[in-house]
Amino acid sequence: MRRKKGYDYYAMFIEMTDYACQIAERLQSIIGDFQVENLSHELTELHEIEHAADAKTHEMMKNLVKEFLPPIEREDIIALTQELDDVVDAIEDILIRLYMYNVEEIRPEATQFMDIIVRCCGQMKKMMEEFPSFRKSTNIHEYIVEVNNMEEEGDKLYVEAMRRLYVEAEDITETVVWTQIFQCFEDCCDACEEVAETVESIIMKNV
Repeated sequence: MRRKKGYDYYAMFIEMTDYACQIAERLQSIIGDFQVENLSHELTELHEIEHAADAKTHEMMKNLVKEFLPPIEREDIIALTQELDDVVDAIEDILIRLYMYNVEEIRPEATQFMDIIVRCCGQMKKMMEEFPSFRKSTNIHEYIVEVNNMEEEGDKLYVEAMRRLYVEAEDITETVVWTQIFQCFEDCCDACEEVAETVESIIMKNV
């Protein structure tokens, strides 16, 4: 039965995924037109999105404490919200590393990673838009599979990126820095997959 009043947790999931899409698209733009002198300002922009996602998480927790009968189990609501917030944090963390390590030139794999991450966030948003009607949806499983497939795509890119780095890099500092940054990209893909796996688990428990 559709909830007629009270806090809309499903709408909150969609909004959290929208924050992930926003921050992913913004980072894609930054990497696509990379200018090291702009990183400080751009880091502030991304942090504003991350802060908004955190505020939404706190708002949800405040309401969940008072909720008599949430639409799905409390533990699942908390886990899914935290995992969505983790995606936003993981994307911000990429730019933090670029800024912290004073990266002056972007390796081509970074652009490829961002394409995967933006597409993955887009699929997550579609998945969340279907989530309120997951018992009847004919598409939500397709979106879950797509997120999993893109995570595998990210895994393959990570292996190839690391291989190329260690074969081609002549500067040990560059090797160390990009090892850390590529790990951040891979962690971001993993965070997206965890969201999809949690959604799938919730569906299996509630059908």
